[in-house]
Amino acid sequence: MEQLAKVEEENAKLERIEQQKRILRRQFTKLDAKMKKTAASLIENAAFMIVTLEDLQAEINRHGAVSTYQNGENQWGTKKSPEVEIYNTMIKNHMTIMKQLTDLLPKQPINNKEGDGFEEFVNDR
Repeated sequence: MEQLAKVEEENAKLERIEQQKRILRRQFTKLDAKMKKTAASLIENAAFMIVTLEDLQAEINRHGAVSTYQNGENQWGTKKSPEVEIYNTMIKNHMTIMKQLTDLLPKQPINNKEGDGFEEFVNDR
């Protein structure tokens, strides 16, 4: 029974990852074919990280950001929970991947009429 629950939980997580991949692919449809191949693994990793970060957030909310430990017979202390350590590392990596993905998008031309006039000023010099 316990194994069945673990399999169902794993399948649910895999489905959530697939859903995030679909969302990310939709957001990056403007990439040309060559860039889409480059972005594929970034999207895979970003989707995994999104779901894992959500799970870690839930775990941290449930159990807190601090855990207690015992170091010896009468020595107790508190430290940052392992989930917080993993979360902090993964959120930085996720931000890096998302920056890489957005850098692959085609640059949008700046419309000077809506800008602040700086581009026009520089071009006129």
